[in-house]
Amino acid sequence: MHPGRGAARPGSILTWEFKIFNWILNLFEKSIFYNVSNKLDGKGNMEKSYDLCTGRDARGRVWMTRVPGGLVRTGMFVRLLGGVFILIERVEQNGRTTAPLCAAMQVLDAAPPWGALSGVRPTKLSTRCLSGGGSEKDAERLLRETYFVSPARAKLCVDASRHTIEAAKLLDPDDLSVYIGIPFCPTRCAYCSFVSQSIERFGEFLPAYLDALLREIAHTGKLLQASGFHIRTLYIGGGTPTTLSSAQMAQLLEAIHTSFDLSRCLEFTVEGGRPDTLDEEKLRVIKAGGATRISINPQTFSDEVLENIGRKHSAQDILDCYAEARAAGHDDINMDLIAGLPGDTVEGFEKSLRQAIALDPENITVHTLTLKRASRIVIEDQKENDYADVAAMLEKCQLLADAGYRPYYLYRQKNTLQNLENVGWCKPGHEGYYNIYIMEEVQTILSAG
Repeated sequence: MHPGRGAARPGSILTWEFKIFNWILNLFEKSIFYNVSNKLDGKGNMEKSYDLCTGRDARGRVWMTRVPGGLVRTGMFVRLLGGVFILIERVEQNGRTTAPLCAAMQVLDAAPPWGALSGVRPTKLSTRCLSGGGSEKDAERLLRETYFVSPARAKLCVDASRHTIEAAKLLDPDDLSVYIGIPFCPTRCAYCSFVSQSIERFGEFLPAYLDALLREIAHTGKLLQASGFHIRTLYIGGGTPTTLSSAQMAQLLEAIHTSFDLSRCLEFTVEGGRPDTLDEEKLRVIKAGGATRISINPQTFSDEVLENIGRKHSAQDILDCYAEARAAGHDDINMDLIAGLPGDTVEGFEKSLRQAIALDPENITVHTLTLKRASRIVIEDQKENDYADVAAMLEKCQLLADAGYRPYYLYRQKNTLQNLENVGWCKPGHEGYYNIYIMEEVQTILSAG
């Protein structure tokens, strides 16, 4: 069981000890299993303790005592690879604590690049600082000195926050965005745990799903018209939306234009995803249907790694698809890569990155592999996989900066290799606004499908 399941909500007396569990989970990259013990004495003191273990031969106990009056006492005892460290601290309610991180750092080989931060959106801290009148140096100092974030990651956050500030200026109070989901793929990639089904097994349900989606779009359009809200960005994602046939894609795009007023829409993205779902006809349909931005996501340019993750296409197919997209008139293209895929190496990832840069797309998004519990990598063959040094792979992203790309959005995920990050890089003037808006939570986003 993961600590996040059934975790206390903000304001609960259990907030602090769950924070400590998150430190351990993020620092040691393994699930924690525990037994729960509750004690309540006659003075109103509440003690809750857990026995824990990680995949790195650690055993110990974490406990928390809430004392009436607002003080919280938290303690931790962990035996790790023959070493022992003990933490006992007192924290004022609603105060900030970094002591669990400091204690854990005594037994780690190196300081975690994200320091005391374990959340999905670290850029919210730097964005809030900048929005409140702070300088970029103030924001970097906040991340480094208060949260122990490494200088490189602090700068990465501030660079992304700069784009968030500018993107937020484009929004009016009556703006929102729309996401349309197509939960089907040609096959299911080994690393994926999205709510998506393969056409091979569930293709018979696609026509009925599309019919229901078109009805939902029509109804949503009526609600939007009555509400007075306007669409600022629109994103068709998945799954793999281009699993739809050309005729089905044309039908979907026509329904969108019929039901939605896109006169104030800044950006209309169709996530093409896999090259084995795209051809010249479909690329023309997407362009004629008003899409201003598409994604063609190789993940890697290694045929061997593509086979490892269950892709049914080759690296050459990616190159051919990209050329066809340019020929169809697409002038804003994103390409995704994943660092840490099974069988990849630092040298292999660098080769893929150089290939993506050579193609000269407007966006390149670099994800770090996340070991999702429902993915085939974890369920079936995690023990057989050998993961290269992902941190060394991400250091190669300096090639993107050297080529003129800039980080414009950033987020993290639980169970990501080496607790690293996902970063969207863009050429100046080609930020993916939808990505910024959803990750920074700066506006309402409606979802259909």
